[in-house]
Amino acid sequence: MSGMQDPSDDLEVTPPKTWATGAPAVAHALSYSLGQTSPRRTALTLLNLNQDKGIDCPGCAWPDAEPEHRPMNEYCENGAKHVNDEATSKRITREFFERYSVSELDQKSDHWLNQQGRLTEPVVKRPDSDFYEPISWDDAFDLLAEHLRELDSPNEALFYTSGRLSNEAAFLLQLFARAFGTNNLPDCSNMCHESSGSAMQQTLGTGKGSVSLDDLHQSDLVFVIGQNPGTNHPRMLTALERTKRNGGQVVAVNPLPEAGLMRFKNPQKLRGVLGRGTEIADQFLQIRPGGDLALFKALNLLLLEAEDAAPGTVLDHEFIRTRTTGFEEFARQARELSWDQVQAATGLTRAEVEQVRDRVLSSGSVIACWAMGLTQHKHGVATIREVINFLMLRGNIGKPGAGVCPVRGHSNVQGDRTMGIWERVPQSFLDALEREFGFTPPSEHGWDSVDSIRAMLDGRARFFLGVAGNFVRATPDSEVTEKAMRQCRMTAHISTKLNRSHTVCGETALILPTLGRSDRDVQGGVEQFVTVEDSMSMVHASYGRLEPASESLLSEVAILSRLARRVLGNEPDIPWEEFEADYDSIRDRISRVVPDFEDFIQRVADPAGFRLPNPVNSGEFRTPSGKALFSANEFEWLEAPEGYLVLQSLRSHDQWNTIPYAMDDRYRGIHNARRVVLVNPDDVDALGLTDRALVDIVSVWHDGVERRAPGFRVVSYPAARGSAAAYYPETNVLVPLDSVADVSGTPTSKGVIVRLEPVSEQD
Repeated sequence: MSGMQDPSDDLEVTPPKTWATGAPAVAHALSYSLGQTSPRRTALTLLNLNQDKGIDCPGCAWPDAEPEHRPMNEYCENGAKHVNDEATSKRITREFFERYSVSELDQKSDHWLNQQGRLTEPVVKRPDSDFYEPISWDDAFDLLAEHLRELDSPNEALFYTSGRLSNEAAFLLQLFARAFGTNNLPDCSNMCHESSGSAMQQTLGTGKGSVSLDDLHQSDLVFVIGQNPGTNHPRMLTALERTKRNGGQVVAVNPLPEAGLMRFKNPQKLRGVLGRGTEIADQFLQIRPGGDLALFKALNLLLLEAEDAAPGTVLDHEFIRTRTTGFEEFARQARELSWDQVQAATGLTRAEVEQVRDRVLSSGSVIACWAMGLTQHKHGVATIREVINFLMLRGNIGKPGAGVCPVRGHSNVQGDRTMGIWERVPQSFLDALEREFGFTPPSEHGWDSVDSIRAMLDGRARFFLGVAGNFVRATPDSEVTEKAMRQCRMTAHISTKLNRSHTVCGETALILPTLGRSDRDVQGGVEQFVTVEDSMSMVHASYGRLEPASESLLSEVAILSRLARRVLGNEPDIPWEEFEADYDSIRDRISRVVPDFEDFIQRVADPAGFRLPNPVNSGEFRTPSGKALFSANEFEWLEAPEGYLVLQSLRSHDQWNTIPYAMDDRYRGIHNARRVVLVNPDDVDALGLTDRALVDIVSVWHDGVERRAPGFRVVSYPAARGSAAAYYPETNVLVPLDSVADVSGTPTSKGVIVRLEPVSEQD
C-alpha cells in the first residue's frame, strides 16, 4: 500500500485532557496559522471567517449564530487551522514536479504532501511517464474531452465530489454529468451520513435534520451520540454550553471519553479563560461500538413499561395516534427485549439506562444529535430508526426544542446533496432539469462510492473526475481502492493542495488547481460569491478575501463550465459561458429547479441567509402513508470472538478529514505519532500485551482475505471494554469493501473486528 508510514519512535503519551478549548486552543490555532502564512493574511482570514460578506469556514457544517449575536471571532481552533492551511503562503511549482516523480510522491506521508503548499498550475502525467509536467488549461480540457468522448458509454465515467464544493459548483457538476448521460455522482455522503438520510427518509420522509440552533439552546435534554464535538465541530460546544446555562441536560454516548463533552472552556467568555468553564455532559454512557441500537431499544422498552405503570402520563398518545403508523408492531417487538443481550451489546448496566430514562421522563423536549459513531455500522440505519422511535414515543418530533440532528462534517455536504449530487436523485429533480434545460436526463440510478470502486476494479468505469476531496484516502479497503484507481484510463482531480489521490492515479492523470474558499473570485471584473448549506438547512453566502495563490488558478465554476463546453458543445443548449461569467445566473436556474429555492438571489442577500423548510416541522411526513413510521428493528450488535476487539476508526484533534496537520492528538494525550491503537488496560492484559507493544492490526472478514495495518503501538487508554480505536486514513485498509451498512451502503469504519498481532522490535 502506498504512503510512507509516519514515524512512531518519538511517541509520547500524557494523560487525556478532561476539558477542551480555553486559551491553549487559541494559542495552537494562532501558532499553526502563523506557521502557514503571514500575520496579515492570518488576520484577513480570521477576522472574515463566518462574518457577513466573509468566508464561510470550510472546516465543518456547524451553523452560525444570527448576525446580531455573532462574535467577532466566530470560529474554532480547527476552523482557524483549516482556513489558514488553505491560505498558506507555500507554493508547489513546476520545479517541484520536476524534482519528485509520482512514485516518489506516493511514498510520502499524507502530512508531508499537504504541507508542500498550494498548487499553482495544471499538470499532467502521460501514460509512459512517472512525472507530472505542466499543461495549458486549453490542452487539459481537450485531453479530458478526448477521454470522455472515447468511452463506450457515459456510465463508464465517474464524477466524485466532497462536501467542500459550493452550491453553485455542485449544481453545475451534476448538470454536466447528467447532460453527458450518467447519474454516476458518488460523493462523501455515501461514506459518512448516507445511513442518516436512509433512516430518516424511511421514517420521516425527509433526509435532513429538523432542529435549529434555537431548538438546541432551549431543549430540556440533548443526546450527543457517537460524535466528538471538541475536535470535529467545536462550535457545537458553544451551543451546548448555552443549553446547559438555560437549564437543559446533556447525555453523551460514546466508546471513548471526549474532553469537549466533559468540560468546555469558552475562550470568548471570562469564565472560559480564568474559570472552570461549563460541565457539558450530565451523564456519560461509555458504550461498546455498535451497541447504540441495543441502548435505544432498551430505553424504548423502559418508556413503554413506564406508560404501563402510569397510563396516559408517559407517551404522547395524540402524536402517536394522529401522526404515526406502525406503533403496535414496534411495541410488540420492543417487549421481547432481553436485558442480558442489552448488557452484552452495550457494556452498560440496567441502572445506567434507567437513569437516562428518568432524565427523559423529566424532560418536555428532547433532541438526538449523532454522527459517524452511528452511521458507519452494518446496522447503522436500523440504529437511527430506533433513535427516531425513541423520539416519537413522547412526541419529540416537529416541536420546539426537539427533533433529529445529524451533525454533518464537511462544510457543504448537505448543500451538495440538495443541489443534486446524488446517484439516486428523485425523478422529480430530473423532471425539473428537463423542464429548465430542455434535455432528458438519464433515469437509471448511478453508482455510489463503494460501487464506483467495484466498477473501476472490473473495468466498467474507466474515467474518474474528483472535484475537491481525497477519494483514495477517504474510501475503505485501501489496497483494493488503489488498485481500482490505477486501472482507470484517466483520473483527474480539481484540487487546491496535493494529496494521496494525485499519487494513486490512472494511466493518464491530471491535477487541475482551483481557487479555495478563502480566495477572491473575480469574473469579468466583478467579484463573485458562492453559497453553502449547513447542517441545520441554513443557506448563506461566502466571499473569498485573499489574493489567489496563482494567476493560473480557475474557480471550480469556471473549470466545470469550460469542461462542459468542450465536451458537450451546444448540445444541449446550456449557457455555460454565462454561468462562468456571473454566478447569479446559476442561482437563477437553481431557483427554478431545486425545491424551496424560490427567489434565491434576493433571499441569500440577507446577511443571515435563509432556512430551507423542513416538512416535519409543519407536521408533514412525505412517506407513502403520509405519517411518520415506527419501525420494528431486529436486535443486532457486533460481537467480537475471544481474543479479538471491535475497532473504530477516528481522527485526531490536529486533523481535518483525511489530512493530519500534525502528529499530535492533544486532547487524547498522544504526541509525535499516529500509528497507535488505543485499548482498555484490562483488554491489554487479557490479550497478553503490554503498553507500547508493537503490533500489526489485522481485520477478519468472511472473504478469507487478511487485511493488515502494520506497525502500531498499543496505548493503554480508557476505551470501552472489548473495543479499540485508531486513526484513519491509516486504518482504512482494514475495512473490507463489502462491509457496508444495510440499506445505505456506508462503509462500516466504526465496527471492524480485529486482532492485535505482536511484532518483534527487530522485524
